[in-house]
Amino acid sequence: MDIVALFDCLQPHVTATTRRQFSRIAWAMLVITGRVTMLGLSRWAGEGGSYRTVQRFFSTALPWAILFWVFFRRHLYRPGDVYLLVGDEVVATKAGTHTHGLDRFFASLYGKPVPGLAFFTLSLVSTQQRRSFPLRVEQVVRSDAEKTARKAKAARRQQRPSTAKRRPGRPKGSKNKPAADVPLTPELGRITGMLGALQQLIAGVVPLTYLLLDGHFGHDHALQMARQHHLHLISKLRCDAALYFPYAGPYRGRGPRRKYGRKVDYTTLPETYLQETTVEGDMQTRLYQMQLLHKEFTQPLNVVIIVKTNLRTQAQAHVVLFSSDLTLAYAPLVDYYSLRFQIEFNFRDAKQYWGLEDFMNITPAGVTNAANLALFMVNVSSRLQADGRQGDPAYSVLDLKADSRAYKYVEETIKMLPEKPEPVLLEQIRTKVACLGRIHGSQPSFSFS
Repeated sequence: MDIVALFDCLQPHVTATTRRQFSRIAWAMLVITGRVTMLGLSRWAGEGGSYRTVQRFFSTALPWAILFWVFFRRHLYRPGDVYLLVGDEVVATKAGTHTHGLDRFFASLYGKPVPGLAFFTLSLVSTQQRRSFPLRVEQVVRSDAEKTARKAKAARRQQRPSTAKRRPGRPKGSKNKPAADVPLTPELGRITGMLGALQQLIAGVVPLTYLLLDGHFGHDHALQMARQHHLHLISKLRCDAALYFPYAGPYRGRGPRRKYGRKVDYTTLPETYLQETTVEGDMQTRLYQMQLLHKEFTQPLNVVIIVKTNLRTQAQAHVVLFSSDLTLAYAPLVDYYSLRFQIEFNFRDAKQYWGLEDFMNITPAGVTNAANLALFMVNVSSRLQADGRQGDPAYSVLDLKADSRAYKYVEETIKMLPEKPEPVLLEQIRTKVACLGRIHGSQPSFSFS
């Protein structure tokens, strides 16, 4: 696949110069070894990819949201497929003090807040291909007011609780508030802006029904944000979430009708709600589905509880998934939430192969371009891997980079010869050299010219 031809679809949205620079840098990212930095890219880009050219590209303001969408629609979209919208945040550790947006963010890999940059990503996950394709990336930059509010909230948590008891009943002077008009936190405010812009961009092409978020967003504010965009939320609750069965008893004859019934006991779930039981070795998995209430949610929840039991030790653990779609069956709910993890593979590839953890840009434009380029290359590699998998279903990113580097070595060697070999011999040389660094031996059916 010709890289320049691959980027022809971007022509109406960027200048010819930017598109040429983009293709050279993308080719350099495919063949580079070691850290992916601007200086490293210039060393591998060849003619037309000098260090000054790379600097110009990273300082140019690019319409990344449109570029992501155009590339996805041309090369990756399948009209008959069903897509899920997934959102998640990735943290790239950075040192220094001058990088734009540098702050302390919680990183699950380290299990604690670390200094670095955070980027929230919206991705489309194919239910048939079972792969994630990033479509929108925005840096998380906290305002001074947001930082102050977070510090005040942390200080309140550390304060000892007051021993004075509040009078029973409703506080005097409190007013009714519409249940759906919940205030959005600054974090949800950023996400709702991204959702609205993405839905407007892909309107009429990709129908979306579900928004998948991790357990950090397992609360009513995130659910209401999803419903405002006409999406159903699929997420995870805490393992000790206080859930209640709807009250089904008789009316007492006075006062409001009782809403909450018996509290859910995760150790003794009713067998009437059991949907599926599987046993693998010593591990038994039981799936329960029920409609439950939570006092912090304004609507009933479609809850699936996955209980795993070690039959040898009788040790138990459970996971609580939920959706705002009360008609969604348990099997697709569990399957859809498991597909959410595909976006984590995007982050892994972006860090490991495409420079999300390596870039040293510090300006707002440089940081934005470096992060978006890393995740854009995830989609480019998916397109190239699709061609490679026609001859080898196990064709991986490492195979793709090994092939690209081999073609680079062969091209540079051929330039030193007084006469060019015959096309058949040249192709045999390319094929032989390309297999040297590959994990899987078969040769792809495309070229990197």
